[in-house]
Amino acid sequence: MAILDILKLPDPRLKEVSEPVVSFDDALRAFIADLEETRLAGPAAVGIAAPQVGHPQRIVILDVSSRPKTPNHGHLVLVNPEIVHWEGYATGREGCLSVPDYTGNVIRATHIRLKAQDADGRESEFEMEGFEARAVQHELDHLDGLLFVDRVVSRRTDLYRRKVYKT
Repeated sequence: MAILDILKLPDPRLKEVSEPVVSFDDALRAFIADLEETRLAGPAAVGIAAPQVGHPQRIVILDVSSRPKTPNHGHLVLVNPEIVHWEGYATGREGCLSVPDYTGNVIRATHIRLKAQDADGRESEFEMEGFEARAVQHELDHLDGLLFVDRVVSRRTDLYRRKVYKT
């Protein structure tokens, strides 16, 4: 396993639309292991998408189980994910490994139904709400070449520079 380099804005590869996965093989599983190791090496990253490491395929890893009192499905490897239903909306603060210096307010659906495959190609469906729904929408945006800064309500009033703490 390896920790992969995370692309940062303004890298043009972050704007590419990812291709569906068609081969569910050992190479895919090895890449997913590297992607997970990269996510775990990031600062409190709950999710990561393959395009963030220069791999333009529709693969996302998500795990919000470390957040107390957050309903979730645990550790998820989502291949070819697709939102098939959404409802409600709320504004919330988001950050991103690919935009490390900023956070911003983004409007997202509060409840979604997601269809996806796992690393072996088996299909599943998930009902998600709250933070888990927000996090998966954020990661799926990466698959379509979007970053949270593309969705902030207003770049003037809803984009914030991260504080840097000296140790």
